[in-house]
Amino acid sequence: MEARAVFLNGPEDLHLDTLALKAPGAGDLVVDIAHSGISTGTEKLFWSGRMPPFPGMGYPLVPGYEAAGEVVEAAPGTGFKPGDHVFVPGADCFNGAFGLFGGASARLVTKADRVTRIDPALGAEGALLALAATARHAMAGLDKAVPDLIVGHGVLGRLLARLTIAAGAPAPTVWETQADRRTGATGYQVIAPEDDTRRDYGAIYDASGNSTILNDLVGRIRKGGEIVLAGFYPDALSFAFPPAFMKEARFRVAAEWAREDLTATAALVNSGALSLEGLITHRASALQAPDAYRTAFEDSGCLKMILDWEDAA
Repeated sequence: MEARAVFLNGPEDLHLDTLALKAPGAGDLVVDIAHSGISTGTEKLFWSGRMPPFPGMGYPLVPGYEAAGEVVEAAPGTGFKPGDHVFVPGADCFNGAFGLFGGASARLVTKADRVTRIDPALGAEGALLALAATARHAMAGLDKAVPDLIVGHGVLGRLLARLTIAAGAPAPTVWETQADRRTGATGYQVIAPEDDTRRDYGAIYDASGNSTILNDLVGRIRKGGEIVLAGFYPDALSFAFPPAFMKEARFRVAAEWAREDLTATAALVNSGALSLEGLITHRASALQAPDAYRTAFEDSGCLKMILDWEDAA
């Protein structure tokens, strides 16, 4: 079995290729992918060659961990059947390429316990489930405060704000340095950092990935406040100790979603409590993958690029 897939041979060396797939076995599903998303965080770092050492990384690889499609084969006992619509957080199913992510492909072979059922009516928005689950993972659980300041109004920042409001908490303030990204807020305010005079935030969630911002954030929290690192940072993080000491600042690293986050987030979306509308700004055929990836990474107006796989299968 073969599939058309995005093939990243090295930094900025990306094209669409035909790759052999590993044969499905017990507990596996075969999924035809309709849509996959391009991550402007970790995928951009692989594409640019700036990704720090990471378990399982290497070139060549198939990128992508945001894929939605339809089950076409299901092993007995999986609980799935052909026709089910699922979200797939990538797959390690390729011969001749690393599958650290492995979602940008017209067809995937994956363990059934990795996928999440989604409403087919979501269409391309179904590929956003991982980002929404990442936002949920940063916020959910014991001893975690919802954000009252979010740094960055990209897709992750918007989802953090939407989840805060969905939780019934007060609307957060959101910082955004790019004027063209301050639009699209519903129920919360987006401002430039320099226009904010507040210095008593209890929980600041940084979704910017800016490794130089910590000193500014320390100056914005109240004593005992928390700074949550919700982005991904290719450079070493540092901060001046005396101000953090005076504030008794707390720092927390938010990792990627866990399995239960995907399930809980899908339930929020299916119930209407969390909307994924308005987050996809660009779509392209997977046949145009090289241009689509460059646009996703270099065009500041691109919040989320989705690849459509129908023509590339």
